[in-house]
Amino acid sequence: MSQLDGTGMKRLHREWRRRTQGRLALVLDNVANPFNLGSIVRTAAAERVDHVWIGGGTEPSHTKVNKTALGTARYLTWTVTDDGPSAVQAAAAAGYRTVAIELTDAATPLHEVEMGDSVALVIGHEDRGVTAATLAECDAVAFIPQLGKVGSLNVATATAIAIYEARRRDWSS
Repeated sequence: MSQLDGTGMKRLHREWRRRTQGRLALVLDNVANPFNLGSIVRTAAAERVDHVWIGGGTEPSHTKVNKTALGTARYLTWTVTDDGPSAVQAAAAAGYRTVAIELTDAATPLHEVEMGDSVALVIGHEDRGVTAATLAECDAVAFIPQLGKVGSLNVATATAIAIYEARRRDWSS
């Protein structure tokens, strides 16, 4: 066993791209910290997120985002809207089922929520989460089950888990 070189990595990633059919987008509802956004941007670019709607907060073009994203924002397309509800509406109008990742009393575990072939994951502010107005526009709400004594995850980590779960479903269907 040996690590892949550049050509080997390209072949490996090409094979996974061929196996990926579903559309995946993000809706960011006031994600403010540029370093969190940079991490989200890098994960979104790595997992081929089709589009990002930004409803308030920091934009991928912010200079501090690039520190963490390492220039990967160039692989994404995004639209800035006035607020979270407008961003969710735009994603829905583009044919995406909108699933908020949030801790609510009506949330479904992420691995059980219906996503479909086109899903937009709705991600909220680092401290306040997805706003009530944005949640009201979503088709579903999911949470990431946690077993430890920590009550929540960093927004970039939660986003990475949700993106991977959406892609994993596509690969195993």
